[in-house]
Amino acid sequence: MGLYLCWKRQWLVVLEDAMASSSSPKDVLSLFAAEEYSSRHSLVDFRVKQFAYACIQAVHQNRNLLKDQLLIASEESGTPTILLLEAVVLLTDPRLPWACKIVGYLLQRNIYVLLRDIVLTGKRSMNLQGFVGIVSSLERILVLFASHVGQPPCVCQPIDPQWSFSSLILTIPFLWKLFPYLKEVFGTRGLLQHYIHQMALCVQNHANVLPNDISPEFPGYACLLGNLLETAGVAFAEPDCSFDLAIDFAAVATFLLGALPPIQVSNRGNFTMGEDDMIVGDELTEKVLNRDLEQQISNAIDPSFLLQLTNVLFGGFSCINGSYKGRPNDKDVAAVGAACAFLHVTFNILPLERTMTVLAYRTELVHVLWNFMKRCHENQKWSSLTEQSKYLPADAPGWLLPLAVFCPVYKHMLMIVDNEEFYEQEKPLSLTDISCLIVILRQALWQLLWVNPVPIPNFVKSASSVFALKKHPVEFIQYRVSIVASELLSQLQDWNNRRQFTPPSDFNADGVNDYFISQAMIENTRAYDLLKQAPFLVPFTSRAKLFNTQLTVVRERHGSHAVFTRNRFRIRRDHILEDAFNQLSALSEQDLRGLIRVTFVNEFGVEEAGIDGGGIFKDFMENITRAAFDVQYGLFKETADHLLYPNPGSGLIHEQHLQFFNFLGTVLGKAMFEGILVDIPFATFFLSKLKQKYNYLNDLPSLDPELYRHLIFLKHYEGDISELELYFVILNNEYGEQTEEELLPRGKDIRVNNENVITFIHLVANHRLNFQIRQQSSYFLRGFQQLIQKDWIDMFNEHELQLLISGAIDGFDVDDLRSHTNYAGGYHREHYVIEMFWEVIKHFSLENQCKFLKFVTGCSRGPLLGFKYLEPLFCIQRAAGSASEEALDRLPTSATCMNLLKLPPYRSIEQMEQKLLYAINADAGFDLS
Repeated sequence: MGLYLCWKRQWLVVLEDAMASSSSPKDVLSLFAAEEYSSRHSLVDFRVKQFAYACIQAVHQNRNLLKDQLLIASEESGTPTILLLEAVVLLTDPRLPWACKIVGYLLQRNIYVLLRDIVLTGKRSMNLQGFVGIVSSLERILVLFASHVGQPPCVCQPIDPQWSFSSLILTIPFLWKLFPYLKEVFGTRGLLQHYIHQMALCVQNHANVLPNDISPEFPGYACLLGNLLETAGVAFAEPDCSFDLAIDFAAVATFLLGALPPIQVSNRGNFTMGEDDMIVGDELTEKVLNRDLEQQISNAIDPSFLLQLTNVLFGGFSCINGSYKGRPNDKDVAAVGAACAFLHVTFNILPLERTMTVLAYRTELVHVLWNFMKRCHENQKWSSLTEQSKYLPADAPGWLLPLAVFCPVYKHMLMIVDNEEFYEQEKPLSLTDISCLIVILRQALWQLLWVNPVPIPNFVKSASSVFALKKHPVEFIQYRVSIVASELLSQLQDWNNRRQFTPPSDFNADGVNDYFISQAMIENTRAYDLLKQAPFLVPFTSRAKLFNTQLTVVRERHGSHAVFTRNRFRIRRDHILEDAFNQLSALSEQDLRGLIRVTFVNEFGVEEAGIDGGGIFKDFMENITRAAFDVQYGLFKETADHLLYPNPGSGLIHEQHLQFFNFLGTVLGKAMFEGILVDIPFATFFLSKLKQKYNYLNDLPSLDPELYRHLIFLKHYEGDISELELYFVILNNEYGEQTEEELLPRGKDIRVNNENVITFIHLVANHRLNFQIRQQSSYFLRGFQQLIQKDWIDMFNEHELQLLISGAIDGFDVDDLRSHTNYAGGYHREHYVIEMFWEVIKHFSLENQCKFLKFVTGCSRGPLLGFKYLEPLFCIQRAAGSASEEALDRLPTSATCMNLLKLPPYRSIEQMEQKLLYAINADAGFDLS
């Protein structure tokens, strides 16, 4: 208090008189300049400067003693602190002729350093709840000083950014709770644009101008970000908000967001942290934001803020409706670069579910980014973004940032749109545009995963996306694009499988060759990693060959040491399911991978003829699947399209239903493991379970088209939905037993209305597609994965998986079979009997062709990759002793284990057709083999 006591005698009376008077500029001028200011202004200015600085210095030096007075209302003029601070307010009134001189002098003396200390001291001693609505003298000083930015009529000179209002005051935690009036002035009087622009220049020049952190929990850049976000939301809501302000703000906010330490788990995006994740390179970081500060940042980037920011950035976009052609102009590039850089960082900081919906449905982001990308693609001008944008190095691909933002937002939209919107109304993008998008995504992925791959483990092991972004910004964007583009392309492939709008080959990369395929079999190679992340880039036939090769390797590994067959089943044909369940369920996983040989017993208790060399086992697999998956058995039900899915009420029919589902999963896995095609048409949404995927609304038509129509009716209902008296419950009716289930806790008390109807729709779809059959699917998957690894299945989508299980549904290529057939016993390619044989087979109906194939190979479906891969190759042998007339009346026979047809030399095409039809329709088991 020494300085204050020294002044008390000389100035206390003056200060009290000034406070008590009208305090008009004229009175203050008269008080300090006496009769004529113009004649003695230099002396007066000097004294006023010294006096104003001395007042603030006095408060600063004694701030700990005066801490309870620092932030009190200016009306309490009797306190020493208020007298000193109000004197500064009076002396810096902008209407006084010396105002700029005084403030300029104080700014050059780094007055914000003193003011920062005063604010922080007062903040620590006050209860914010008791000061709501109060304007303190300190706040009035900050309002006056902050307004001096060198713009007319102000003539103050610029100061070093390190000592500026931005660096020293805006980095105070929760500044606007202390000074709400300052927030109002800062956000609405052009000050925000000035200070944001100055900060943007610092960011561009990589200048570190922030003060030392108050504490590890309150880093300066995080406090600055929280304060800026709160006031920027007010500015962006103004109808005349500047585009330049939005550009500068995006630059500053992007930098500050990228500098944040890891945000608490509850507020993080897709990345998760393990025990060792706090290690980044050789650094160990323990930085954790204060929860209230974290909440300030998280709450500020709310849907309305995102809407306002994108509206300002894209308000003048030249190609928002897709009609504008040619290279994007500079303003378009600036808008896209700023928006994408900010959103890319935001996606890795905040919960995605909160940001995606507003970006997808309340902004033009998807259309703007798509039209920008399409123009760049058509004009080969991707480089324009890196040439003109400050967010990417010049050597980075220009498509990185747009794809990093577009892919997750568009993917979110595709989860909500229904089939009519996508296919018929072509919303949000036309089918033609989607075909073009597929090409862009495919080319980008091939570049990222094969031509210039990113070392993914560096990012998986890092503490969080934030650190990876900060230490390796371009590499991290590449990694993120490879993830989100893969997910989006996979989703678009699902839509194309439901109803084809583009050739399936559009998803295949152009550069897949023999070298790539050879590398894809070797773990930890680029090709292997690509196949795991984006299998659709590789043609289906190539992936199917790899799958078969993997199976062959494993089969040989498990069968190479088998001197004899350990497992022999004796199966009664009239109890095939019971016997198979009891004997197969008793095998270990090791035994399941080994050879199993089957002997059939007919209804008379007599063992059927034939030694199982593989063909009888194939017959066993086809018969058991036909019996177990028959809807009459009760484990599976049929959709309207006759596709199979687990019966939600299976437990009402079979006490051991879950054990049976485990058994059936094993049966299917064994069939695929042995390369045996089985005619089981599964519903797509059930095949998703084998890939451990969830199903969504657009999968519902395949299960319950009527329910789907009702839900879509609700989605587009224009009236008051609450009048329909719907609640968050669903009725189940299985075999006459009706049960009610709540879709949400206390769902029977929650009425469906226009606000929550979308949630209701997706909960209903989730219940029918996922929840009702979760146990059955889980047990089926458990049995399936005993033989088929998840990595193998992940190479294929659901449509392709059905082909692996059942083969092509449109018969087989007779010419392909003929080209890969061997002959024995005197037959050859040009033999007249062989010529007649192929003529008969070629003119068989599709049904009879399938029966013939089953008769010879034990399976009604042809090999997935063609008969070149049939093992062993199909062979036609002249039947023994077939020269006599009596022998010519014999039927053809087969050895399915060898894919061998024993064909008598019939003399006419009519006789051959008659005998073949009789044989393939006799259904005589292995008595004809």
